Amino acid sequence: MQATSLGRRLRERLERRPEFFTLFLLIALSAFVGTVNPSFFQISTLFDIARSSTVIGLFALGVFVILAAGGIDVSFTAIAALSMYAVTKLVVVYQPATPILLVFVLSTVGGGLLGLINGFLVQSLKVPSLIVTIGTQYLFRGLLLTFVGTVWIIDLPTQMDGFGKMALLTLQTARGNTIILPAFVLILLAVALLTWWILNRTLLGKAVFAVGGNSVIAERLGYDLRAVHFFIFSYTGALAGLAGMIHVCSNRLANPFDLVGSEIDVIAAVVLGGARITGGTGTVMGTLLGVFLVVMINSVLIMAGVPSTWQRVVVGSFILVAGAFFVVRSKR
Repeated sequence: MQATSLGRRLRERLERRPEFFTLFLLIALSAFVGTVNPSFFQISTLFDIARSSTVIGLFALGVFVILAAGGIDVSFTAIAALSMYAVTKLVVVYQPATPILLVFVLSTVGGGLLGLINGFLVQSLKVPSLIVTIGTQYLFRGLLLTFVGTVWIIDLPTQMDGFGKMALLTLQTARGNTIILPAFVLILLAVALLTWWILNRTLLGKAVFAVGGNSVIAERLGYDLRAVHFFIFSYTGALAGLAGMIHVCSNRLANPFDLVGSEIDVIAAVVLGGARITGGTGTVMGTLLGVFLVVMINSVLIMAGVPSTWQRVVVGSFILVAGAFFVVRSKR
């Protein structure tokens, strides 16, 4: 009797909070990898996952905001590439001593302005955001490779190189190896808190979910669709510009061909976190859990002897399982 009651309560909680299902998948994957390869349960693995999750996590938080409003954006990696490479080239060529804070501000603002173009086009043309952002993805990529540059920038200014090396925590392993948790993981935490606050504690956040639930009804209730579109796309663009510059500093080079192509992983992470493509649902916590799940699949399955060619299969399988669960949940 108690087992039945416990199972019912667990099922009800999963139905109310789909991110718990994502957490279950994450724990199950960790248990599988750790059983096959016990070396997975080391602090160095946790540090690697945190490092790898920062850029994709920033992308995912931006995409989540757009999905919550019922839209979709596939241009965010092109925005990141254009912002980070243009700002890096500007700094290297003209002002190598630019303070690192200003470098990040320039890249973030640049990404926000590019995202604002997406919002303006979606609102003005009255066409699906997917169509608009497919077009602007090619547009931004073309501008980058035609007018900005195609050459890797390897010699970064000291302040950018130093930021990439900045450690939040440094530990020595039993074998004498040094493992580092980079300081830039705090940026992901700060942005996650900011995104949560906007979506859950402000009228703008309520408007985002209202528009995602039903834009016609939201407009009749007085929500400004124009303001919502401008915000969600500029916010996503700003996070893309920020993520792009973190990518440059952490890798200590600026490659204009980087980042583009990772859109599917990011969207998969948001969907696995419980956000529906149709909008109106999702949480910041679920998005982060989805990011960790995708990063683990892409980073540590090889530790369990799973070939890298199977990573997409595993991601796709998890999306199907999660999708089936969310459909059953919505019907109930």
